[in-house]
Amino acid sequence: MSVTHPHPASTLSAALTDSWTMTRRELAHWARQPVQVGVGLVFPVMMLLMFGYLIGGGRGIDGDFTDYLVPGMLTMTMVFGLDATMVAVTQDLGKGVIDRFRSMPMNSAAVLVGRSVADMLSSVLGLAVMIAAGYAIGWRWHDGPAAFLAGVALLLLLRFAMLWIGIYLAMVAGKPELVQTVQLLIWPLSFLSNAIASPESMPSWLGAVIEWNPMSATATAVRGLFGNPVAAGDSWAADHAELLAVAWPVALIAVFFPLAVRRFRDLSR
Repeated sequence: MSVTHPHPASTLSAALTDSWTMTRRELAHWARQPVQVGVGLVFPVMMLLMFGYLIGGGRGIDGDFTDYLVPGMLTMTMVFGLDATMVAVTQDLGKGVIDRFRSMPMNSAAVLVGRSVADMLSSVLGLAVMIAAGYAIGWRWHDGPAAFLAGVALLLLLRFAMLWIGIYLAMVAGKPELVQTVQLLIWPLSFLSNAIASPESMPSWLGAVIEWNPMSATATAVRGLFGNPVAAGDSWAADHAELLAVAWPVALIAVFFPLAVRRFRDLSR
């Protein structure tokens, strides 16, 4: 007896339909959690104002510090907020929601893809708010709309990579309480970068480490595309920041996307 295999086009269509269904589910949660959404949008703006006006800086930077700071804060914003993604995933795990989804005839990755798409839409909104805040305090981009959009694309690429890291680690942690432990790793990653200060103002060994941080590559590449001051540096990483700003996120996605999907499939085994 012959076995009929589903056509690849129909399989892809079903996967996309399932993913969009799960995306709509995540978006529906926004309306029920307006305070949480608002806090997530306001927190990065508060960080920007704090570093721009209360703490200040600019040592080792050739040019206006605000023009240097804002692209760095935009990069940091792409890392902040992963705790919300991780808590949402662990809560679904704890309530048995994901087990019910896995028992349905849907693509096994649709739940995770829907989660990531919804969070990316939230990230676009947050990025727009931060760009408006930066513009309000005097930051400007200088190299035209094409370069500006390329910089935004690099920021969102980094965010997409960080989301898959967060989704995978959430399934490894399993409980919302354990997410706090993972959060401790996010802050060092954020501040051990050139987002706020130039590596030239740091000890040489620390500056070398910071220049290889994926966030540093994105921040440097985005500053160059926006026509903003770029931190001085003579290392290979500093000279090839645009390449690394693409290579780092793509490599992280290539590692953590299949890990997350495999972990999801193995949850109930």
